[in-house]
Amino acid sequence: MSTLTIQNDTKKLFSAGDVIMRQGDEGDCAYIILSGRVEIIVTNENGGQQHVGSRGAGAMIGEMALIDNAPRTATIKATQDCQLLEISKENFGQRIDSADPVIKMAIQVILTRYRDILKRAEIIGHPAASELDAEAIELDLARGSSAMETLRLANDFEHALENGHIYAYYQPIMDIQSGKIAGFEALMRWIDPDKGFIRPDLFIPVLEESGLIVKASQWMLKESLKALKRIENKAGFENDLFMSVNFSSHDFSEAGFTQTVYDTISTTDIKPQQLHIEITERLLIGQPDKANATLSECRQAGIGISIDDFGTGYSSLSYLHAFPIDCLKIDRSFVMMIEKDERARQLVHSIVGLGQNLGIKIIAEGIETEEESEMLKSMGCEMGQGYYFCKPMPETEVILFAKEHH
Repeated sequence: MSTLTIQNDTKKLFSAGDVIMRQGDEGDCAYIILSGRVEIIVTNENGGQQHVGSRGAGAMIGEMALIDNAPRTATIKATQDCQLLEISKENFGQRIDSADPVIKMAIQVILTRYRDILKRAEIIGHPAASELDAEAIELDLARGSSAMETLRLANDFEHALENGHIYAYYQPIMDIQSGKIAGFEALMRWIDPDKGFIRPDLFIPVLEESGLIVKASQWMLKESLKALKRIENKAGFENDLFMSVNFSSHDFSEAGFTQTVYDTISTTDIKPQQLHIEITERLLIGQPDKANATLSECRQAGIGISIDDFGTGYSSLSYLHAFPIDCLKIDRSFVMMIEKDERARQLVHSIVGLGQNLGIKIIAEGIETEEESEMLKSMGCEMGQGYYFCKPMPETEVILFAKEHH
């Protein structure tokens, strides 16, 4: 093993066969594997050894030493030549003091893994331990590796946002009955200069898990409302269109959420009714009191409240009465079936009828064919969005589309 220091980061080189850390020894640092591979071995109280997993580049090892002075709970050997980045307790403490939300997330991950892995290691120490116990440790370690990937993606997103690689795209929402444009849904897109397009279903969950979703949502709110004003000015509209912006439970948990929304509206010079706050059923059920209070404040200001993916979650009629909701978005999974499935067709027809009876607007998502659009129109559905009308586009293309559908 050899050591080198590069830009204040200590990197250590281990040859295949070297012991990186030994069970029972004191630990004062953790490592991130930059290259190579290691194996994890646990010795039980009878002296028997069990191989409980292996880790490669991107994984963290020995992280329990950062939060506890207890001895190492496993022996880790290099199975290939390895380069490891050392993380000392002092360095880790400095990162905690920086209040970086990504580091805060890492602390939570480490604490959780510490309890789980230590518990499993204690179980393996008993003679009656089964192979399932070793598999459980392997699963815990795999989750830890996944957590490191999450941290890396979250950190990359922050850099992307700062460097202009996060973009606001807009999908038009059409008035099905008249064929005119009614508004837009704002959608976040990440286009990396090297990796290209990064799918939202990959990075949005990471933003929610790390807490970065709040920062991302605030950016999207400001960008989309400023864009709405520009689109209206260039396409000849005057406070006629709305912008639907998605928010998560993390956003609603922020003490200043409502004030942030009010301030953004005032600085972008649009009318409150031109903003539609789009949330999921899960948020309503998970935070009923907080959601009701926040939504009521927004509704009193004239802001629209939309429920996304209606029909796929709890779909309780009680919350349609309990919460100030004025729009339901029928999930695309139902819309795509209305041509060939009678039950799906009747379900969509019932949702449209429910909206008409309650005075709630209905938007059908994922419309991809003329037949779907015509069927929804005949049912009395007011609005729709989907590739049949238009795909999500950057602002310059949306302006052209809006001019054509004035």
